[in-house]
Amino acid sequence: MAVPLVDLSIQHAALARQLRDVFETALASGRFILGPGVEEFEAKLHTFNHTRHAIALSSGTDALLAALMALGIGPGDEVVTCPFTFFATAGSVARLGARPVFVDIDPVTFNINPAAIEAAITPRTRAIMPVHLFGQSAEMGPIMSLARRLNIPVIEDAAQAIGARDGDAVVGSIGDVGCLSFYPTKNLAALGDAGACVVNRLDLYEKLKAIRVHGQTAEYQHELIGGNFRLDALQASLLSVKIDHLNGWTTARRAVAARYRTLLAGTPLVLPVEAPGKYHVYNQFTVRVPDGKRDAFKRHLAAHGIGHRVYYPLPLHLQPCFAHLGGRPGQFPESERAALEVVSLPCFPEITEQQQQQVADVVREFYA
Repeated sequence: MAVPLVDLSIQHAALARQLRDVFETALASGRFILGPGVEEFEAKLHTFNHTRHAIALSSGTDALLAALMALGIGPGDEVVTCPFTFFATAGSVARLGARPVFVDIDPVTFNINPAAIEAAITPRTRAIMPVHLFGQSAEMGPIMSLARRLNIPVIEDAAQAIGARDGDAVVGSIGDVGCLSFYPTKNLAALGDAGACVVNRLDLYEKLKAIRVHGQTAEYQHELIGGNFRLDALQASLLSVKIDHLNGWTTARRAVAARYRTLLAGTPLVLPVEAPGKYHVYNQFTVRVPDGKRDAFKRHLAAHGIGHRVYYPLPLHLQPCFAHLGGRPGQFPESERAALEVVSLPCFPEITEQQQQQVADVVREFYA
């Protein structure tokens, strides 16, 4: 029997009555953009994320874009980030005419190497953007110490890591702005596109609220240029239902990861590591396949019906659209090695022990 990479139908079936009620309420209300449904979700979200404010937005990508705009980043500016991540991290920077400046990753956690950031900073650096990849926090202590010393804002790309922690701090609450995604495969998933920024600073909150509606601060009065980053009221209300279950789903994901560690122990696969002091929420269970065997490993999984995916096969510094930045093979060796070795295995709260055993049996057969 096939094992999918992710199965959204189980979660939605369990919540079907509540989700349908939300739809009926939205249909009857006639309020489809922003409004009380969005405000209710924002209140739940900032409480969950231990921040003073939350601004619901149209997608995780738009959250990154709005955060950059709120900090006034534009042409000629630089933003330090890493090349092993989803395209939107650097793409949002480039869309504003700014320049993404890449720093290599830590090979164990896949997150930005904090020791390499300072060397990448120039007089044009206007922000540092760490990514909490696959559900684990970056090393925010040294990143924040450097940022505060140099007076550089920090934008946390927490699109894959809602609820993850660095020590006692929830990701998204540590830097100046935290950016979240509620894409359908995320740990907290909309039934479409949705995202948010979470902040503690009142000035950024007010800017982000205006940026969400074309920079409007009063009816037909625009103090700055923003965009159409509004969240549908229906998606916000659906997320309000789901966020009440998020802690339970996270606990289940962590149990899935622990079970994989037992089932896959002793295989040549390099299993994900939960760094000391971190609380990993496992948006993905991403392994490394060493010795140049990943393509054969993928074919083997596919032949046996095991869902899998490579996140991400080409680092951003080697993407054609960023050729003008001068990226070259060998420039960020850890990011490039990860891109050649990683595979994500099925990991979702409702996966059964039998399904995980099936994944493990197929993996062990490959190495037999």
